[in-house]
Amino acid sequence: MNANTQAGDEHVELAVEVFTMLADVTRVKILLALREGEQSVGDLAAAVRKPTPGVSQHLAKLRLARMVVARHEGTRVFYRLADDHASELVSVAMHQAEHMLGTAPEHIRVTQESSTDRA
Repeated sequence: MNANTQAGDEHVELAVEVFTMLADVTRVKILLALREGEQSVGDLAAAVRKPTPGVSQHLAKLRLARMVVARHEGTRVFYRLADDHASELVSVAMHQAEHMLGTAPEHIRVTQESSTDRA
């Protein structure tokens, strides 16, 4: 193997870790909630309708994956998205879900069908 192949494999392995982080309903809901801006752990727990300790554990995993960033204010902890990448991944996954359910906006379905017809 050359250096480029090894670097490629490393990137693929990290990409799989990203998808593993997103393979949990609660974590995806947390990321969706954080698209609206910084929120406290309690607010996120209410938004995803899960107990605060469980949400804290999910946030810790997302923080270790560098998808979210924590800010302490006294005894409260606030979280925000680290960057737009996780949000974009969730958006693409949600759009794919729309296609799977047949609920994608008409203009997207037509574009897809047109592309298929030409092939």
